[in-house]
Amino acid sequence: MSFGTQTRGVYAIAPTPFLPDGSLDEASLARMTAFYAQAGCDGLTILGIMGEAQKLEPEESLTVVREVVAHAGGMPVVVGVSAPGFAAMKRLAHEAMGLGAAGVMITPPAAMRTDDQIAGYFRQGVAQIGEDIPFVLQDHPTATGVIMSNAVVRRIITENPSCVMLKHEDWPGLEKISALRNWEGQGELRHVSILCGNGALFLDFEMERGADGAMTGYAFPEMLIDVVRMGRAGDREAAHDLYDAHLPLLRYEHQAGVGLAVRKYVLAKRGVIAHADLRVPGAALSQKARAEVDFLLARLARHDPRAAQ
Repeated sequence: MSFGTQTRGVYAIAPTPFLPDGSLDEASLARMTAFYAQAGCDGLTILGIMGEAQKLEPEESLTVVREVVAHAGGMPVVVGVSAPGFAAMKRLAHEAMGLGAAGVMITPPAAMRTDDQIAGYFRQGVAQIGEDIPFVLQDHPTATGVIMSNAVVRRIITENPSCVMLKHEDWPGLEKISALRNWEGQGELRHVSILCGNGALFLDFEMERGADGAMTGYAFPEMLIDVVRMGRAGDREAAHDLYDAHLPLLRYEHQAGVGLAVRKYVLAKRGVIAHADLRVPGAALSQKARAEVDFLLARLARHDPRAAQ
């Protein structure tokens, strides 16, 4: 498996497992990585927003990279290196690549407002980490507050040959995918891989608009893999049927503030990680919320037996 402009499939956004005392759960890191590989993921993305990267010490971040790469079984691993300053970004990018990462992911800081500021940030960032490190451009305005127009995305891709992928998380964003692919078809934009995030909330239609797959988290990555495969094969009805069966749980997991707690709860129930704990500050599910998730899992199991495990 390779990582680059032609990448297709599903790159799971992996959570960071913790023990109840808040320390890293390295045993679960290994087990979780093996789970994603066995599920058929094409790659992994770690230390993103849903990986609680902002709560980790620098050495803990490197431990996560080291353990995941060691147990990835050849799957490409993309490391989120976004940081307020370029010094921290440069260090993590270089050390992650040295540990065997396939590339890095960069998100613009919230202070960016104009197209010139955003494009300038990426030019400077690439100059710091090096033009030889392939990077993913993360476009996630609902989390960062940074609005990247279609034109500035095209500008960043054009000005930075080491940009090999767009992690598309704009919302609404279907027209953005169409616009970028239309520019590509007209020879106005070089081809890059487009993998979509936002909790896969629009993955069924994103595939039909020209996306190459998903780079997101969900407690059942097997569903994402199947929907992407069916979408690429043109089996539209089957893709939507499977997606629709998972949509109630997907929607519940997408709740702001508690979504990661829901995902970790299900992953713990599936035996992927030992504990559902988030590192503080972080939300915890109430008894009522856990019961609601259990209800959704029971309903899902009627259509997808993988939910009954």
